[in-house]
Amino acid sequence: MRDTPFRLGSTSYVYPGDLATNAERLAGQVRDIELIVFETDDGESNVPDAAMIARLNAVRAAHDLTYTVHLPLDLEYDSAHDHRSITLAKRVIDLTAALDPAAVIFHLEGTHAGSAAWRDNRIRAVESLLPSVDDPRLLALENLENYLPAHLEPVFDALPVARTLDIGHLLKAGAAPLPVMDVWLPEARVVHLHGVRDESEGRVDHLSLDVLPAATLDALVARLQAWTGVLTLEVFEDDFFTSRAAFLAAVGRLPR
Repeated sequence: MRDTPFRLGSTSYVYPGDLATNAERLAGQVRDIELIVFETDDGESNVPDAAMIARLNAVRAAHDLTYTVHLPLDLEYDSAHDHRSITLAKRVIDLTAALDPAAVIFHLEGTHAGSAAWRDNRIRAVESLLPSVDDPRLLALENLENYLPAHLEPVFDALPVARTLDIGHLLKAGAAPLPVMDVWLPEARVVHLHGVRDESEGRVDHLSLDVLPAATLDALVARLQAWTGVLTLEVFEDDFFTSRAAFLAAVGRLPR
């Protein structure tokens, strides 16, 4: 594989098993793993305990691996008491700090996105996380497909957090990705890449990269060649392997 300036990564849902099992099996195939952390209302959770953190750290030390941590819930602020999205985010940030993550990725809840009330509430939500990290740029706000990336600019103007650019979300929304990449890449710690296809139920994302036209994928990969950070193939199970093959083929087609 041609050397790239970014760290190529996967999600933590490629192999059957827990976070550490995936890290152990993916080590050597990728340079970063996105730890997708969840906790449901009915009590199902993969929030790592001390033993899991120790296993993840052992893999990290042995394989020059990094982790990005994806927070469980879309953030919103409640002035009366801490919103569950905030309390859970703080707990996950605290538990995973020992992994020295390359980024902590999060979404903002999107109801009424773009309104003044939404803007002020979500700025307060992000602001409430700043004491949990040593460097605010560890926090990397991700664009979603259900509101415009421009709606996030007031957050970036107000607070010194970084960006996670999800290219698949742009494609799902029907947005042209290259102009957004021009704006976002200089401040992005992480990029998410996944396939998008029109199906009977609508446009579906987080599919293998091999569903994208080669010309589309080539243009995206070419634009990333001047960028440093973590590039996560944000797909799951066997789609990781076909995505990695499609991605490497696109890298191989780059002009030399």
